[in-house]
Amino acid sequence: MFCAGYRQKRNFPEAPFPAVFIRPADRLFSGARAHLPLARHLKSNTMKGEQLWDAIIIGGSYAGLAAGMALGRALRKVLIIDSGHPCNQQTPQSHNFLTQDGKTPAEIRDSARQQVRLYDTVRLLEGQVAAGQPTEEGFAVQLSSGAAFAAKKLVFATGIKDLLPEIPGFAECWGISVLHCPFCHGFEVRGQKTGILANGAAGYELASLISNWTGEVTLYTNGPSTLTPAQTANLLRHRIHVIEAGIAALEHQKGFIQNIHFTDGSRAPLRALYARVPFAQHSPLPAALGCERTPEGYIRTDSAQRTTVPGVFACGDNAGPMRTLANAVAQGTAAGMMMTKELIGEAF
Repeated sequence: MFCAGYRQKRNFPEAPFPAVFIRPADRLFSGARAHLPLARHLKSNTMKGEQLWDAIIIGGSYAGLAAGMALGRALRKVLIIDSGHPCNQQTPQSHNFLTQDGKTPAEIRDSARQQVRLYDTVRLLEGQVAAGQPTEEGFAVQLSSGAAFAAKKLVFATGIKDLLPEIPGFAECWGISVLHCPFCHGFEVRGQKTGILANGAAGYELASLISNWTGEVTLYTNGPSTLTPAQTANLLRHRIHVIEAGIAALEHQKGFIQNIHFTDGSRAPLRALYARVPFAQHSPLPAALGCERTPEGYIRTDSAQRTTVPGVFACGDNAGPMRTLANAVAQGTAAGMMMTKELIGEAF
């Protein structure tokens, strides 16, 4: 997955490296100049020898690590700040990622960290980013510990937060037997009794998609169906039944669904449930800085992973709906390469 290349050990001290949790903060960004307390802190640190980084990457999972490797291999000074709660931490295995198929997300992430640590141009730092702002030289961020750092460029690889329904058992099964993507998990639950938690056009589309992996599909609308008569008839034609009863709970064993319980007291056997849940950006900082979002809620980026704010890049789950490790690594690599090209062009 990650190229070997440069093998010199980095000179920075080792630090625990858990994905970033950004805490909301008032007055995060305002205009072209830094707020005085953070600016003074940065000036003091610079006088003590604190370096200006080429890039600060907020978020150290797959996209952030890939961006860091691309920048580090281009001899750029990179600081990756991460504090450790990836959204796939419950997922037993990762799939559809060549050379890594079947490994746990944690195994892949740990291997990536080990490889990134080999580059002495990259520092991995544990911490929670509490605030940030533009400066005359680029950007500054401050951690909840009070430490402050400055860089010419900023990368958000902060991911998203899934907003799970308050159905008992749902959160415990999320990523294990309650699934978001058949391309990631469909093969493992092929042929099994499978449910779809959705309604209307989204439910119709997802039910038709999942029928590729199993002939035992039921659409649970958790209330009155909003399907059109034509959609309902076509689902029934493909032996996909629509259940409108309210869902009371998911019975499970260590995250693996056994039965779905309804508010009318009935239940039905179930082994997998697909659901497309709403989400929120994990970090408030991109919006505070002025980064535009798409109508779906993702950070808007161009083909080079640049946001609408000059000098700020975004990659991974926060920047698009393709929630796979392979896509996160691809976006992170692209961000690191394009940022390097931008830095070279500005100095040339």
